Amino acid sequence: MRPSEQLKQTCIDDWLKATNHPFCTELADGTLSLDKMRVYLAQDYTFIDNFVRLAASAIHHAPSLPGRLPLAHFLGNIAGPENTYFQRSFDILSVADSKRTAPKLLTPTSDFQALMLKAANSGEYGNMVAVLCVAEWVYLSWAQPVFERTDYAKLIKTLPFYFGEWVNLHSGEYFESVVEHLRTQLDIAFNNADVQQQQTMQGYFQQAVLLEKQFFDACYQ
Repeated sequence: MRPSEQLKQTCIDDWLKATNHPFCTELADGTLSLDKMRVYLAQDYTFIDNFVRLAASAIHHAPSLPGRLPLAHFLGNIAGPENTYFQRSFDILSVADSKRTAPKLLTPTSDFQALMLKAANSGEYGNMVAVLCVAEWVYLSWAQPVFERTDYAKLIKTLPFYFGEWVNLHSGEYFESVVEHLRTQLDIAFNNADVQQQQTMQGYFQQAVLLEKQFFDACYQ
């Protein structure tokens, strides 16, 4: 079993609760309330700054150019299409400027921000890719089954873009390749680490999964 899969299995209950969360289910089928979507988007957008810091730190600490390039390319997508998606969604959903720039953070939001910065400042590549891997793998795990549904092509035409595009951004061949790259980098880092380092990486992974679940809980409430 791959180390990344082993790490997932250590927190499988939280993983399944996050990837099968009613928030994700309702977002994917277009039944999520717009108030919940506004809260979610405003909170989630605050992650971009520290996500960029964490990804940039991981690019810097990656042991080789082949390890850096896919993440560097993905970082461009975060700064481009994903950032643009947020701005268009804010506009169409009439999210107030104050909510866009400085919303009051939910506890899981601030805790995840702290975890990303802790990983970035640790100087350990394994810690960084553990958090990055969870952040993207959780989303692929709930969005890809939606994307692969036989009725999805018809469904996507009926959904507002702020629902449909969010699924598209986290599914499909390219996003699968991003998650596979992060998993591979995590596998390598874990295999090359000593026991203490492996335990630390596991702690980062488990905490990130728990916070993903708690973040969906908080936005759904």
